[in-house]
Amino acid sequence: MKHVYPTIESCIGNTPLVRLQRMCSDEVPLLVKLEGNNPAGSVKDRPAMSMLQGAIERGEIKPGDRLIEATSGNTGIALAMAAAIRAYRLTLIMPDDVGAERHVTMKAFGAEVILVRNMEEARDLAAQMREEGKGIGLDQFANPDNPLAHYETTGPEIWRDTHGTITHFVSSMGTTGTIMGAGRFFKEKNPEIEIIGVEPTEGSRIPGIRRWAPEYLPKIFEPERVDRTLEVSRQQAQDTMCKLASEEGIFCGISSGGCVHAALRVVDQARESGGQSIVVAVICDRGDRYISTGVFPT
Repeated sequence: MKHVYPTIESCIGNTPLVRLQRMCSDEVPLLVKLEGNNPAGSVKDRPAMSMLQGAIERGEIKPGDRLIEATSGNTGIALAMAAAIRAYRLTLIMPDDVGAERHVTMKAFGAEVILVRNMEEARDLAAQMREEGKGIGLDQFANPDNPLAHYETTGPEIWRDTHGTITHFVSSMGTTGTIMGAGRFFKEKNPEIEIIGVEPTEGSRIPGIRRWAPEYLPKIFEPERVDRTLEVSRQQAQDTMCKLASEEGIFCGISSGGCVHAALRVVDQARESGGQSIVVAVICDRGDRYISTGVFPT
């Protein structure tokens, strides 16, 4: 019988869920989902392939079409990988301050990259180019296939790996796809699971964690699905990111540091309240795409 070998896209998902050992005691375990283990290096591999496949199945795009997407980095890299696999041309519009590694990686996958001043400008330009007929948009901020990917994969994987014992889910909020999709799955399994979003403090700029102005709020975001939010500063996110590397051997990015900083606060609160708790947080990418930004000690 002919053996069927896996393809690169079949390697998306089923990432490890591991326990922090030095930064958190076993009294209330903090488990982190290592999404940097996806093929293109982040949690965004899941929605990127989900959005592309959904558009193909609905007949909205065909091979050779040009796609246009605004991104702060991870979705762009994931879409560039997905477009390369499925033979689509891709234009990515992104802020110019997110690190050289990101746009170099996108170009390596064959994408065209346009740099602008900030994420709002990137979204506006992407919308303008789509209106001018220069390409087709998947629009991660409004596409239901974004949270669907996490409802169908991220949530079920965490539920499986915790044997249904998860009590708190902590996720950074950018497009909000992860917290919307996985959070919906968890609430259907157990309404008592607390869904906690992470936002930046006023004035903090943290790649991957956003506090959107009302006119830019992602259309996929349903605020009632988030039980509460916690704020983190850029410095708190960076300090925790560095501690994850030096104390846990987990090399990740700034938004992951912010998410774990908030999750450690949830752990402290759960310990004070007593009872059995299992806190899960998302490590959304790898640290190697942040080296040129100077956030790691040299």
